[in-house]
Amino acid sequence: MSDTTDGCSAPRPAVTEAEAEALMRGICFKTGPPRRLGVEVEWLVHELREPRLPVSPERLEAAYAALRTVPLRSALTIEPGGQLELSSPPAASLMECVAAVSADLDAVRAVLRRDGLVLVGLGHDPWHPPRRFLREPRYDAMEACLDRTGPAGRAMMCTSASVQVCLDAGYEEPGPLGHVRRWWLAHQLGAVLLAVFANSPMAGHRPTGWVSTRQLRWAQIGTGRAGGPALDADPRGAWARHVLDAPVMCVRRDGGPWQVPRGLTFREWTRSAVPRPPTREDLDYHVTTLFPPVRPRGHLELRMIDAQPGDDGWIVPLAVTAALFDDPEAAETAYRAVKPLAERMDGMPAPHNPLWRDAARDGPADPELREVAVTCFAAALGALPRLGATTEVVDAVAAYRDRYVVRGRCPADDLLGDWHRTSRATDGAGTPYSPGARPRPPHGGSPHGKDTSS
Repeated sequence: MSDTTDGCSAPRPAVTEAEAEALMRGICFKTGPPRRLGVEVEWLVHELREPRLPVSPERLEAAYAALRTVPLRSALTIEPGGQLELSSPPAASLMECVAAVSADLDAVRAVLRRDGLVLVGLGHDPWHPPRRFLREPRYDAMEACLDRTGPAGRAMMCTSASVQVCLDAGYEEPGPLGHVRRWWLAHQLGAVLLAVFANSPMAGHRPTGWVSTRQLRWAQIGTGRAGGPALDADPRGAWARHVLDAPVMCVRRDGGPWQVPRGLTFREWTRSAVPRPPTREDLDYHVTTLFPPVRPRGHLELRMIDAQPGDDGWIVPLAVTAALFDDPEAAETAYRAVKPLAERMDGMPAPHNPLWRDAARDGPADPELREVAVTCFAAALGALPRLGATTEVVDAVAAYRDRYVVRGRCPADDLLGDWHRTSRATDGAGTPYSPGARPRPPHGGSPHGKDTSS
């Protein structure tokens, strides 16, 4: 969410509907050999000694002011609720990426520790309600827009955190590393990654019934803002149409609050030129206000993985994803493993389909997702040495597989177990709660149904 600026440039030529579609087709998939890898790691920032106490805005501002003086290779940004994000520079290898981000995180943690603060790897804050830290026109407009669909938008803005893996789009030609295959694989394998790394089962001090409450919140925002395009043989065309037919979040201006139109798509904006003609800069900005689980930005952003526990927990999803996409043998294995999952999508785009719903709700306790995950982790472990991964990284992936994947578990189960042991363990109706039998959300498990946790 932090990859834009709030400034408005001087008047520029208007962009037509045809020009906008051509631009999207030309820049969304930049093909070539997969050579670069990146990661964006978001963190909640909590009190070191008592994480259930809210951190005051003044303390956060002082800590971030100190961090801005620290030389980092990664880009440091702050999210609307005060979450901290590090975005790595494009790396030529997995280990180059790991080394750069690890060093930056060590430096960041040292500064925060002096202020009594700590980075926490959770996909959704289990204790604190949404609270805006940043007051900027972009986020004022985003909040106003997302409020129209309910409270999920504020939770996404202020209480969620993720590990986003960035991959090259792939070759123009077909094959395991071709851009069409990688685009398709990202949407099928994405559900598996969501399930095995789910780490956000709580909100408002209680289980929500979903192992990834973060993904639930994204789904609740709606298909226009947080949904993906239909999958077909032409990813460029599908994405271009999706962008033009998506609702405009805001119309920027230099002075005063930004206008938040209701029901205006970018395509309609190019045709009506109201309240003013859109420009190329408006189109670029519009793309940054769309949050599908896989977003093409020249490269592919995989946005479905919850923030992970531990200082180095983010390395495992980065390594597994890199192996399954950039090693041809592992990519082919993953492709064959996830093909049967496509039937569970019912022809509906991610994440608003049964496969993604089940992944967010049940995680690897779903037998089919567990089976596919076991196969994919085995393929990743075989590929990592070929990608130059160190023994430490390979061992971390193997330990994660043994602790979680083969047992049909994910980090969310650890959090639910802790809650069960330290609470009165009731579901609100006096019924004992068992972490092994996760409570179901209201309204039959629909990601659009309201849950009472926030």
